Amino acid sequence: MDSPVHVRETLPKRERLCGKKEIETLLAEGRFGSAGCFKYCVYQGNGQDVHRILISVKKKIFRRAVGRNLIKRRIRESYRRLKHLLPETGETGGFDIMFVYNTKEKLSYEEIYGCIRRILMKIGNGDR
Repeated sequence: MDSPVHVRETLPKRERLCGKKEIETLLAEGRFGSAGCFKYCVYQGNGQDVHRILISVKKKIFRRAVGRNLIKRRIRESYRRLKHLLPETGETGGFDIMFVYNTKEKLSYEEIYGCIRRILMKIGNGDR
């Protein structure tokens, strides 16, 4: 019996969106949406062979860095485990996605995982 193929669930530096021009392009040309405790922005055709993400947790909501970092870690981990839901990168490139945490409550990992799953399913199905 064949064993299932194991896909590496990593999040290397090249899968993180950084750079002023790329972020400006995402915000100017991307499509916005919301799901649960998140607002998100998606831009397809980044010219890269990978999907890239940007995570934002507002200082206005969580004053202390410890709380912001906890939420960002949970979001990154959820995305890392669910990124297989996104379609393969085409000839125009992958997706640039920005997640903005939008609630004052510190949600559990399971709740954040569910929200990220809904967002990636919408993106994967073409519902932006």
